[in-house]
Amino acid sequence: MTATTRRAGVLVVGASAAGLATVEALRRQGYGDRVTLLGAEPHLPYDRPPLSKQVLSSAWPAERTLLRAPRMLADLDVEIVLGKPALALDAAERAVRTATATHAADHVVIATGATPRTLPAPDGLRGVHVLRTLDDALALRADLTRATRAVVVGEGVLGAEIAATIRQSGLEVTMTGPQPAPMASQLGELVSGMLARLHADNGVRLRLGVGVSGLTDRDGAVTGVRLETDETIPADLVVVAIGARPNTDWLVGSGLTLDNGVVCDSGCRAAHGIYAVGDVARWHHPGVGAAIRLENRTNAIEQAGVVAANIVGGEQAYRPIPYFWTDQFTTKIQVYGTVTADAVATVVDGDPADGRFVVRYDRGGSVAAVLGWNMPKQARMQRQKLVDALTAEPAAPGGAGPVANAS
Repeated sequence: MTATTRRAGVLVVGASAAGLATVEALRRQGYGDRVTLLGAEPHLPYDRPPLSKQVLSSAWPAERTLLRAPRMLADLDVEIVLGKPALALDAAERAVRTATATHAADHVVIATGATPRTLPAPDGLRGVHVLRTLDDALALRADLTRATRAVVVGEGVLGAEIAATIRQSGLEVTMTGPQPAPMASQLGELVSGMLARLHADNGVRLRLGVGVSGLTDRDGAVTGVRLETDETIPADLVVVAIGARPNTDWLVGSGLTLDNGVVCDSGCRAAHGIYAVGDVARWHHPGVGAAIRLENRTNAIEQAGVVAANIVGGEQAYRPIPYFWTDQFTTKIQVYGTVTADAVATVVDGDPADGRFVVRYDRGGSVAAVLGWNMPKQARMQRQKLVDALTAEPAAPGGAGPVANAS
């Protein structure tokens, strides 16, 4: 039987970057009522981007990933409850149940993030990893010291970062996946081809353009990755980075609309008094004209500010310029907007031969995205054209219920 806590003004479910940013934004905007931050992990809020780079490479100790020192968290006057996964939501009562308590609030903010997708494998198979949490990163880091041949299954941003980091640790690394080049769907043919050359020049073996059918094992340990061509890539360490699904299983039966995330209106409102923020939120973007979901650190922080503003009485629509960055070997790539298959890529600054350039992606006569390769300042300057295109006609947020536009 669970105990019931006293009711909070705001309950934030998920002690992530998005969850903490919501608490901080509430306090900045003058919210003075009681706030509770409920986290499934035992750790204080920490930063995820360094996990695949600085933590995995051992350049950073685990504690350096903390987003705020304990004294700074104390200044927020927030009740932090850790190690208690949310099990169910009563949307009408705005109450969240864990294994030991029920937390109720006037406003609930869902910030439960996403869960890595996996490959079918025997339970407890040694040498197989995903990378989402701090504990995942530490377990993978420990296994690197015992491995000699690694395979990264997944050629998206996380897979590419992990492959680069592992290769720099001295291991043999193969990257595999169905795309023809690393991050092809996110960067387009021109830049993903350059990224493929960057990895190959640094010793990463690329076995791309083919799907993975499963893993091979012997005596409880992984021995390789089996491709759909029936080829097997030998490995004593495998990292699966094939994307993530929104963490919404605990919300089934809550009455909220769940479709590739918690479906929200343009103010990130899923129902009366209930909001979603970060990787789990799928909201109506007025500038795009559709419901979208973004998985990146920048989105989590910016979206939290809008949610906090709407909780304290605002009527803000969330209309960001999508943005992400990635660091691989000595290259930093920054992308503003969304690259699509029909976009035309043009180098507008710098020179790819020099390893520093900016690409503009045009679609339908307007700028769809801007990418900087080791040229952050110049990429930000080109970003203004994208801002002008997406903010030409400001829109007010929709009603309290979710918007069902497909992305």
